[in-house]
Amino acid sequence: MRRHGNLWQEVTSKENLKIAHHKATLGKKTMHNVIKFNENIEVNLAAIRELLISKRFRTSTYHEKIIYEPKKRTIYVLPFSPDRIVQHALMNILAPIWERLFINDSYACISGRGIHSGSRRTMEFVRRNKYVLKCDISKFYPSIDQGILMKIIERKIKCRDTLWLLDEIAHSFPGGKNVPIGNYTSQWFGNLYLNELDQFVKSELHIRDYLRYCDDFCIFHNDKSVLHNSAEMIRNYIEEKLMLKFSKCTIFPVSQGVDFLGYRHFDNYILLRKSTARRVRKRLERLPKLYDRGEINAEQYRSSVSSTWGWLKHANTHNLAVAMKFYELMKKVEVLHE
Repeated sequence: MRRHGNLWQEVTSKENLKIAHHKATLGKKTMHNVIKFNENIEVNLAAIRELLISKRFRTSTYHEKIIYEPKKRTIYVLPFSPDRIVQHALMNILAPIWERLFINDSYACISGRGIHSGSRRTMEFVRRNKYVLKCDISKFYPSIDQGILMKIIERKIKCRDTLWLLDEIAHSFPGGKNVPIGNYTSQWFGNLYLNELDQFVKSELHIRDYLRYCDDFCIFHNDKSVLHNSAEMIRNYIEEKLMLKFSKCTIFPVSQGVDFLGYRHFDNYILLRKSTARRVRKRLERLPKLYDRGEINAEQYRSSVSSTWGWLKHANTHNLAVAMKFYELMKKVEVLHE
């Protein structure tokens, strides 16, 4: 495996930091700290560059935030400057290198892949197999071993300066475990960590119909005994090599429907997952009231409806859309657009 060096000049270049700043501001331009930073962009970016070049950069103190959708989770928030800009600058350079490591059927945080392409691939596997092994990892991000993560990274990156920054971020949470949900780098660290599992499944178990999204994965096969054996081999691998444990691991006929990526996949149709449907319905019910009270503007109204349509159009959801009065909301969008 080729190891990449001489990356530090790219990471710390003025142009890369400008691109990182642009990415870090997307969707956040009205936030007070972003507005303040943007009052003197050149000087502030130069200060961040100096922090990196002099090795004086240290990850800031995490601020904890609890969210409840789709389930209760603790999010760890870092300041816009310097942390989020630094993490974008780092991944601008590393993402193309790491993406080439990932298997074709890994669907999280990879350009051109995502939930809907993963769902289409799931349908292919459902249609040509009788059974599925469906698993997810228990408390995945908090369970990532920072030392193991750095060893995985060092197999691909040899630039000492870049490794210094990676080590600083990877070990920024105390205790030796956890890459905090909320860090931009964490989704990449998580994907790199479970790429070890992907390679094991493909190279050692020789499984063809396998796909993963974050810490959830499915293996499809026509022989149930193959899935039972795979489950045991994978359990041993993740416990011994990655210090992880299963949260769930079940084998069942695909005819029951495969609940994955927010959808329930059957051989000839797709439904929204029940919890996803409830969440969508709840959001849509609140939308007109929020608009009428002036709590959201027309653009936010349109954006929310468009986002919902992005979910509905990929499944057999006509009856659900009628029940949620979605088409009436679409008509209002047209009126607002005029």
